Amino acid sequence: MQALVYKSTGSWYQVKTDDGKAHRARMKGKFKIDGITSTNPIAVGDIVEIDMADAEDSLTITDIYERRNYINRVSPHNKNQHHIVASNLDQSLLFATLKDPKTSLGFIDRFLVISEAYRVPAIIVFNKSDLFRPKEEEKFELVKSIYEPIGYKIMRMSLQTKEGVEEVKALLQDKTTLLSGHSGVGKSTFINYLFPELSLKTQDVSEWSGKGLHTTTFAEMFDLPFGGRVIDTPGIREMGLVDIAKNELAHYFPEMRAVMNDCQFNDCIHLDEPGCAVKEAVNEGGIHGERYISYLNIRDTINEKSY
Repeated sequence: MQALVYKSTGSWYQVKTDDGKAHRARMKGKFKIDGITSTNPIAVGDIVEIDMADAEDSLTITDIYERRNYINRVSPHNKNQHHIVASNLDQSLLFATLKDPKTSLGFIDRFLVISEAYRVPAIIVFNKSDLFRPKEEEKFELVKSIYEPIGYKIMRMSLQTKEGVEEVKALLQDKTTLLSGHSGVGKSTFINYLFPELSLKTQDVSEWSGKGLHTTTFAEMFDLPFGGRVIDTPGIREMGLVDIAKNELAHYFPEMRAVMNDCQFNDCIHLDEPGCAVKEAVNEGGIHGERYISYLNIRDTINEKSY
């Protein structure tokens, strides 16, 4: 029987069959899927085959169906391996904050690159808008001016004042959505708003580091009462890229992708080559300078041996 994976705790998986019943299941042996090797062969969002002949409390996952897409990152335990965060997604929703903690544009750009690489539409939600002062309002307008012209939806929200909360909630209807971001940006608080009965643990931002404290240990999927599913993920400090080569990176910046065919050389890497349409667009303001700086910074961190 087919089942959908709702939670992975390493050795045990929580799955739900088509009849809506939840089960615990173990993996049969080791899977190697489409040549992908990861620290977690089965991820939340995977559609799997389970053997219903087993005892009710120990069903066996015997097969995994091909993934439509997935989001991954460098494994926090082994930089030479990757970890699949979730699969079969309709969209990714990145929670960001302008203070307490501060989300950098570089972190946002890395998340967008991964979403582009695996064809998962991305939305950026700036939470804690109740903390915005003139400085943060100015930064928010800057962020909108960078990302909205290249096709990304930017929203603002406050779970304290309820600004924008219903608008963000409406985006989730009838879709499978990955919620991601640093610890402390309000993901668990938002899930508690959607599902008051869950009472997920939330923690304040550490005053010592200015960073959120980890509260969610494993990714977990929840059924929305109004249709659709959300996947809560552990807070991410760094978004390490895997399986992306340096010469492919520009393809995952939509504004670069739009002009790169006009470059003089087919193998242009948009650094110092003559006739580079990307550099020309940067100089003329068609590509925002902050995004180009992110491209250079991300490119510098890609280890050619890691894919």
